[in-house]
Amino acid sequence: MRLELHFGDITEYKEDCIVNAACTSLLGGGGVDGAIHNAAGPELKEFCKTLGGCKVGEAKLSPAFNLPSKFIIHTVGPRFLFKSEEEIQDLKNCYLNSLKIAKQQKLETLVFSNISTGVYGFPKDLAAKYSFEVITSFLMENEYPKKVILCCYDIENLELYANILKNNL
Repeated sequence: MRLELHFGDITEYKEDCIVNAACTSLLGGGGVDGAIHNAAGPELKEFCKTLGGCKVGEAKLSPAFNLPSKFIIHTVGPRFLFKSEEEIQDLKNCYLNSLKIAKQQKLETLVFSNISTGVYGFPKDLAAKYSFEVITSFLMENEYPKKVILCCYDIENLELYANILKNNL
């Protein structure tokens, strides 16, 4: 199966690449972003300074430094403020642009966190729905990545994805 659902800490994955729900500066923040920066070490922040930040919906690649994975794709999710189509498209672009980097780099395995569902306030059910749609569509049309893991750090996200998988596979 090319799509898997896991419960755990994204900083512990030994896969090719993890996806960081980053802030626009790429220099670390709270939540997943802070955890990834803390685990990767200060070299990550220094490297990210050379990337010139990142716009909402876009994605950039870095080495993983002290993490067990090889690479990190940093993507900046939207804040769910206006409940607009633009915010939904920005979230979809986070997943799509991350997948495009994985394809370009021929990464075997990509691990996603739940982008924008923490302090950025994107409703978890909508985020799960849209991310699932983007990921499955991309996997049907592309060889890489060979496998995508949806890594959930909380039970609510895990249950939402489990229900989506049950109803679509």
